[in-house]
Amino acid sequence: MMTEHVEKQEVEATETMMDAMNSVQEVNIGDIVKGEILKIQDNKQAIVGIIGGGVEGVIPFNELSASPFENVTDIVNVGDVVDLVVIKPIMDKENGSFLLSKRRIDAKKVWEDIQKDFENGTIIEAPVTDAVKGGLVVDAGVRGFVPASMVDAHFVDDFSVYKGQTLRFKIVEIEPSENRLILSHKAVVEAEKEVAKKEVLAKLVEGDTVTGTVARLTNFGAFIDLGGVDGLVHISQISYDHVKNPADVLTVGDSVEVKILSIDTETGRISLSIKDTQPGPWDNIEERAAVGTTLTGTVKRLTSFGAFVEVYPGVEGLVHISQISHNHIATPHEVLHEGDEIKVKVLDVNPGDQRLSLSIKALQEKPAGLKEKEEVVDYELPEEDTGFTLGDILGEQLSDMTTEDDQ
Repeated sequence: MMTEHVEKQEVEATETMMDAMNSVQEVNIGDIVKGEILKIQDNKQAIVGIIGGGVEGVIPFNELSASPFENVTDIVNVGDVVDLVVIKPIMDKENGSFLLSKRRIDAKKVWEDIQKDFENGTIIEAPVTDAVKGGLVVDAGVRGFVPASMVDAHFVDDFSVYKGQTLRFKIVEIEPSENRLILSHKAVVEAEKEVAKKEVLAKLVEGDTVTGTVARLTNFGAFIDLGGVDGLVHISQISYDHVKNPADVLTVGDSVEVKILSIDTETGRISLSIKDTQPGPWDNIEERAAVGTTLTGTVKRLTSFGAFVEVYPGVEGLVHISQISHNHIATPHEVLHEGDEIKVKVLDVNPGDQRLSLSIKALQEKPAGLKEKEEVVDYELPEEDTGFTLGDILGEQLSDMTTEDDQ
């Protein structure tokens, strides 16, 4: 009986040993294993027991995490069980049989998550860890790069202002096998602007007067920020005065009142006017240029039938050739030049048609013994709409000819 009992114990012990040997899994390069942190050595590495492997391994400092850290205990502590990937066997097995990496297994999971975000068009958030000549370096769990052209919607001269900021990014390109992750902050900014633009456009109404801020100046006008969308004030709509360059009268950052002239919802273009919010040059003209008033003006244009004189900004009147001088002249060019500053007398004012009739000779004394000559004059019609009728242009000469016909 005793012999049988001993033999039975030996068989059970053998079976237990075989089971233990069979339970130990073979560890190969590339395997993903679970390991228990057994010891931290001099803040340089972590010693790990490979669960089910029956062997130990080591995680070097640089294989603990892809994110910046100072101490090994910032990432793992004794007793933690973590997923690891087997990199290679260690010839000197004093600290373990295999070199392991937590960083690479974590990165693999991050790449899988980023791949899903890329496929779904998800916007991610990540901190900017560095600013380099070509763009920004981003920590998205793995290293991401933002090329200079994708940093922002406007030109950026100094990328260092973004360092340390957490920004939102669109994933532009992903290639895990090459550790390549290209991100764009510009795409996010532009998308947000487009949403804001549509919201603002929906609130704007043609004909309304609104307040905006001068955002940009060009040689052809000014772009006004209306709170998320820009509208253009063409140079001709800045002032009733002649404007050579928008920068002469406007400064970036100025707050201005503008009238909405038109809105193109398809293109998003908005046409604005500053001058339409200001008093018109012809307002109260009957008071400022009453009949008989003497004004000082500037000769703006000369034609065959007279001179157009600006007496107020945006207000021009016609001095008919017959009202230029008591002496006979063939053309206004004989006595006047564009840019001349002269005094004129108001003969007639018509605010409805924005028309002023002026005279130079009415302010001059008629030379003694001067006799008016009666001649047939070849009158030419103006090539542009002046606001004056043929009768206004022919002036006194038409009256003289009518009198002669009546005789």
